[in-house]
Amino acid sequence: MIILSVDYGRVRTGVAVCDKDEIVASPVAVIKEVRQAVLAEKITALCQQTHAAQIVLGLPRNMDGSEGESALNVRAFSEILQQISGLPVVLQDERGTTVTAHHYLNRTNTKGKNRKAVVDSVAAVIILEDYLRYRRNSL
Repeated sequence: MIILSVDYGRVRTGVAVCDKDEIVASPVAVIKEVRQAVLAEKITALCQQTHAAQIVLGLPRNMDGSEGESALNVRAFSEILQQISGLPVVLQDERGTTVTAHHYLNRTNTKGKNRKAVVDSVAAVIILEDYLRYRRNSL
C-alpha cells in the first residue's frame, strides 16, 4: 500500500511517500501553508497524485511521552485532514525525528537555504520509515 507521511509544522510541512511494497520512503515536498484547511487540501492533492491509501501524521510528544500544545494542534489537524482527504490518518510518535533529520543533513553537508528547504521532508521520511518498521514488526 502507498502511504504518505506528514511532518506537520505551523509554517512548513514536510511530506514523504513510500512505494506500494512499503520498502522505500522518499521525500515529496515541503508545503508552506499556515491555514490548516488549505494545507489539508494540498496534502489531499498529493495523496491523489501518489495514489496514497493512508496518511501517517507525526505526533510531537515530549521526551517523557506526554503531550503538549504541539501534539494537541496535530490531533486537531488530523481530524481536518481525515475529513478533507477521506483517508485514514494514523498518528506516529515523532520524538527525535527533526534532530535525526539534522544529523542526516550534517552528514551530507547540506547547509543554508537548501537545509531549511529539505529538513521537514527528511523528517517526514524518518516518520514514515519508523511507521513502516512498526508495521513490519507487528503484522
